[in-house]
Amino acid sequence: MKASAGGYARATDLRHALDLLAGAQGQGRVLAGGQSLIAAMNMRLSTGDLLVDISRLTELAGVCEDDTHLRIGALTRHAQIGTDALVRTHAPLLAQAVDHIAHAAIRNRGTIGGALAHADPAAEFPACALALGAEIHVEGPEGARVIPVEDFFQEVFTTALEEGEILTGLSVPKAEAGEVQVIEEVARRSGDYALAGLCLVKRAAGHRVSLFSVGPVPVLARGAMAALDAGDLDGAVAALQAEIDPPSDTQATAAYRRHLAGVLLRRAVARTGE
Repeated sequence: MKASAGGYARATDLRHALDLLAGAQGQGRVLAGGQSLIAAMNMRLSTGDLLVDISRLTELAGVCEDDTHLRIGALTRHAQIGTDALVRTHAPLLAQAVDHIAHAAIRNRGTIGGALAHADPAAEFPACALALGAEIHVEGPEGARVIPVEDFFQEVFTTALEEGEILTGLSVPKAEAGEVQVIEEVARRSGDYALAGLCLVKRAAGHRVSLFSVGPVPVLARGAMAALDAGDLDGAVAALQAEIDPPSDTQATAAYRRHLAGVLLRRAVARTGE
């Protein structure tokens, strides 16, 4: 099949992009890297949309910092995330995740904003953002707003973005001295979607654990986090396995994914030196 679109317009700046979406009367779709959207259109899962191309809006790309946070533009490509010195120093979880994402061609075109807005439950970046406690920045007809990552992912491929809004970036806390961030996943082949994946951030204030590919949205494993804070790894594994409801499909059963989640938590904790 070939893609079917209702039209195409290249935005010259963010305000222009928002105006184009507003004029599309609910039929506008934002085109950034296009790695998910174009595939969906080729399969006729998305048709008749006006494509609003924001890929050349340089103000939405790149990484900057203040005293406490990194701000990452939505159009920053996966490959850039993996090599950026600020990310590797202050949010190494994101840089590590890039090595697990698909293949080089995808990493060179895909954007972190697109990955978050697409909200694929098997994708790495949404779970990383959840583990890091990120804030999602969006711009819409009513102005800018900030969405805590815990409120952003709502259902499969569904987020808190409202009609006419564009995800412009995310902010993540800078890693503190002694903080450890790790990602673990199991996939059948390198570049495949994970059968199960886990992100672990160990901070002075406590642990944050998120999982992907074990449900309709990335999961923040609060029970496992509390058990790890108490120094109880076995209890954390039991809590983790109890608080997820993974699917069964042609790749793995729910029971196998639940087992993998426990294995991945033990591997991640071992990497933190606990």
